[in-house]
Amino acid sequence: MQTVRITTSQNIDIDYELAGLGERIVASIIDFGIFFLLYILFIITGISLDGMKSTLIVLIVIYGISYVFYDLVCEYFMNGQSVGKKVMKIKVVSLDGAQPRFSQYLLRWLFRIVDFGLSMGSIALVVAAISEKVQRIGDLVAGTILIRTSPRTKINHVAFMPAADGYEPVFAAAAQLSEQDIELINEVVNTYVKTGNSVVVYNLATRIKNHLGLAAPPEMNDLKFLQTLRKDYSFYATQAEVL
Repeated sequence: MQTVRITTSQNIDIDYELAGLGERIVASIIDFGIFFLLYILFIITGISLDGMKSTLIVLIVIYGISYVFYDLVCEYFMNGQSVGKKVMKIKVVSLDGAQPRFSQYLLRWLFRIVDFGLSMGSIALVVAAISEKVQRIGDLVAGTILIRTSPRTKINHVAFMPAADGYEPVFAAAAQLSEQDIELINEVVNTYVKTGNSVVVYNLATRIKNHLGLAAPPEMNDLKFLQTLRKDYSFYATQAEVL
């Protein structure tokens, strides 16, 4: 699977798996299938509304507006995903890994006219196939890419495991971490395991120490610090579920 390296706002390099061309196509087919089913439903409704032309016109207008603005509305309010993208576990992000701004979603949507409207999707298919990061024209203009949202790290590749029974947490402040913080820790440690790049571990450990006001014991290196935080977070999360 092709990957892309993104430098986060904390100057940490994270590798993400790019959404493949096949995944994008299937996601589009799913979205199109939704509107095909709605089209059939509208036809049936229209037949049942024989003689009520004004109501039928309203339904047609609603259908048309929904079809035109579907991608823009879904991606903006569903964190970069349409229904099809959510099913395929892919999402739109900025090139820096952040959530796109509305202006980026708008550019992607506007260029659907070029990518899909003028060529029945052939332009989007060709450009995405030959571009380095599987981007259609709308992505290139908006500065966005599609990545996979499913975890890339398998349990046997994770550098730290959940806290065992009887585990005594080291850092009480770990309870203040968010799920996003833990996901970032997972990505950083996995990147270290794969590349041996200790700089990303140091950068994240330093940021978290400053954020939580922590000082690790002298014998605890940065990698062990992140591993311990993960275990402590798991411990407190488990305690919270029990309560």
